[in-house]
This record gives sequence, C-alpha cells and structure tokens, in this order.
Amino acid sequence: MTAVCVVHAVRPGYFHDTAIDKRSVQGPVLITVDGLEGDRQIDASHGGQDAAVYVYAAEDAAHFATELRTELPPGFLGENLRTVGLDVTGAHLGERWRIGDVLLEVRKPRTPCQNLSQRVGRPRFHVDFHRTGRVGAMCRVLEPGYVAQGDGVVIERQPDHGVTIGTYVTGLDADGARQLLASGLTLPRSVRERARRIVSRGRATR
Repeated sequence: MTAVCVVHAVRPGYFHDTAIDKRSVQGPVLITVDGLEGDRQIDASHGGQDAAVYVYAAEDAAHFATELRTELPPGFLGENLRTVGLDVTGAHLGERWRIGDVLLEVRKPRTPCQNLSQRVGRPRFHVDFHRTGRVGAMCRVLEPGYVAQGDGVVIERQPDHGVTIGTYVTGLDADGARQLLASGLTLPRSVRERARRIVSRGRATR
C-alpha cells in the first residue's frame, strides 16, 4: 500500500461542501467501523459503514493521470487507501482484504458525482470516470485496527460469483446478477436491488 489518506480540508462542492480533498498522512492510522480516524464523511449518500474506507489502485490513478496530463497524488481522487499491485477494478464484490491489523470487505463500487469533476477541473469527468469501471472499491470494516503506508494487502477471501467492481459498473448482465444474488453474500441494499432489477429485465426479454 502506497498511502493512507484522510481529509485535508472541507471545500465547497457542486451542491454542498465536500471532503474529497484528502492527503497522505504518516501512520499508523486507526480504522474503525466508521472509517479512518481524522477523516470525514459529509454526504450520507456517499457514506455509511458500507463505504467506510475507499480504496483506489495506483495503477488506475496512473491511467487517469495520463489522460488528464497531470499528477494525481494519493488522496486526490478522494480515496483513503491507495494500493499498488492489487487489482481493485478486478476485485469481486464480497472480497476480503487484510491490510495491517484491519480486515476489509469490498461492498460496492464508488458512485462518482460532480464533485470529482470539479476536483479535476473537467466538466462531466465523473461520467467518463464511471464508464471505464476504474472507480475503486468502497469497503466495510470487519476488523478494526491500524494501517500504515507500506503495509501489504493479503486477499483472504475471493467469492466465485464472478462479479467484479469493473463488471458491476460496466456490464452486469442477468446471469451475473443471478450469480451475485445466489452467492449467499449479505449485499448492500443498493447492490441487491440493482441485481434484482437486472434479473427481472432479463426474464422479461426471453
């Protein structure tokens, strides 16, 4: 893991204030079920325990840095943890990661909003960001503890339903949705309801 990030300053956002301006801090940093010590969640629609920790891959940040022709230092995209060597976009919903003392579970993708576009200075960037599927993972904290820059990431569980962060965002079909619903995972409400809608539409077109 290359960085642990918490809010640096609350800034005016598109509709309301935003805590997207995060910066790397020296660890160790305590992570509780509500998120990182020193961090903030302002918008309830982007927060809660299923989004306590936002994880983003350095490889995906590099992709957008090239596209935007600018540096995207850790925390710039609003992430709490920036990893290297971990396929975050390819992570399965329900995948579990051990980082330092902490056990995280991948719950859902990030849903980017206009605050991200405002942050990078490009209108509708959040739409383009979403279309790539490289949106990062929102995680629940199953075991609190401390993390620090340089901690390794160990995948402790990888479900076999086949629905990854990238698949869920860019192309979840009825078969994938059925696999997800049948996986036995306790899914976030938004994920469960979307999967059910996709399954219902698939039945209707047969």
